[in-house]
Amino acid sequence: MSANVDLNQRPPYDQVIQDIADYVLDYRCQSPEALDTARNCLMDSLGCALLALRFPECTKLLGPLVDGTVVPQGARVPGTSYRLDPVKAAWDLGAMIRWLDFNDTWLAAEWAHPSDNLGGILAVADHLSQRCVARGEPPLTMRVVLEAMVKAHEIQGVMALENAFNRVGLDHVVLVKLASTAVCAWLMGATRDQLLSAISHALVDGQALRTYRHAPNAGSRKSWAAGDATSRGVRLADIALRDEMGVPGVLSAPQWGFYEVSFSHTNKDLAAKPEDKRRFSLSQGFGCYVMENILFKIRFPAEFHGQTACEAAVRLHPLIRNRVTEIDRIVITTQESAIRIIAKEGALANAADRDHCLQYMTAVALAYGHLEAEHYEDAFHRTHPVIDRLRERMEVVEDPRYSREYLEPDKRSIANAVQVFYKDGRHTDKVEVEYPIGHRRRRAEGMPLLEEKFKAALATHYAPQRCARIFDLCKDQAALEAMPVDRFVELFVT
Repeated sequence: MSANVDLNQRPPYDQVIQDIADYVLDYRCQSPEALDTARNCLMDSLGCALLALRFPECTKLLGPLVDGTVVPQGARVPGTSYRLDPVKAAWDLGAMIRWLDFNDTWLAAEWAHPSDNLGGILAVADHLSQRCVARGEPPLTMRVVLEAMVKAHEIQGVMALENAFNRVGLDHVVLVKLASTAVCAWLMGATRDQLLSAISHALVDGQALRTYRHAPNAGSRKSWAAGDATSRGVRLADIALRDEMGVPGVLSAPQWGFYEVSFSHTNKDLAAKPEDKRRFSLSQGFGCYVMENILFKIRFPAEFHGQTACEAAVRLHPLIRNRVTEIDRIVITTQESAIRIIAKEGALANAADRDHCLQYMTAVALAYGHLEAEHYEDAFHRTHPVIDRLRERMEVVEDPRYSREYLEPDKRSIANAVQVFYKDGRHTDKVEVEYPIGHRRRRAEGMPLLEEKFKAALATHYAPQRCARIFDLCKDQAALEAMPVDRFVELFVT
């Protein structure tokens, strides 16, 4: 054999790809807790989407790519009158769900927002249901949507447990694309070979960089990046359903594969060492663990690592609101991930920059006792200089216990503490919150508030009678599961 000539022997699909495909095809969710949580996740995600429609920077991106086009049996975008092809409908709904940074979260080695996948799931399910009805066939039911959500959450979340895409500069929306591709292909009726092909194409794609999430380049792309990823999943699923061949060695191929190109050590001198070659690590199989343990953002539209800091700050607000000018320093004790992602000093350029700043969100909660999406906007920031004055007095320090328990499977805390020191030497107590109200450990406390959040979101968009009808349906697990998808989405059309 000639030297340096490739052996052209086509490999089997990488095992991770096969594992995902087999899970999507074979798993049937029998967990009442997972399905109940999926129902709450559906409510919360659609509520977040409706709240985003108040912001022109979001709505300017919605609608058909060509004005005036009409798509028969197209997917409807909740809260609007748009009927679009499923790819663009997935983009729109995905962007709406994520716009305010208020939907659910998963924190591990990688950070994720698994409800981002609902953009693709609901768009595909609505289109398929309308097509079934037109053919005189039974439509998909919302039970299928809930099961698809469980699967998408699981793929994204289990992949995030030990695989830190952020460590190599890639954004977590790679996992949205991966999960949406797999689950949407399943909804479309893919065979195993078609599923394998679809998943391989999601991995062979170029992946988004995290640049737009971090100082000094943070911007509004982080609000639509997940919509873009879930829509790409729909597109790749459609391509695979047309029997497009896959790329079986996309992960493991020497020199050209994902592991070599995008997941190995970035230092070329070290990359040659075998121990510096990264591979995906799966610490557990796929089931319904992620949905059962998902984190809800209930009170604050803010990056999740700062949620407990905001809770602590709200508790301190009554003590400091009349003594703001007397504050000498404010100490925020946090975990390593928060320091790496959202601890920022200096000027903040835009709303997307502010909602990813630990000091900014804490300052607003301290000064005003609450935190709303409008507090990140330029108009608020310009007229409330106290926020930056408080930020200038903040110190952010790591507690190693917080960092350790953040990753422990039986805890997965997201702890923060806030303490205020005055110029006269006095200080407040150190207020510590280890588990945010959206954590599984606080479900009983959190779910009534999550329902109120959904009610408030509905009220921004619909008449009271329709609000009540939607809420009553979403509260009834059996009725919701039996509801045809096209009739469910119709309730949200304007």
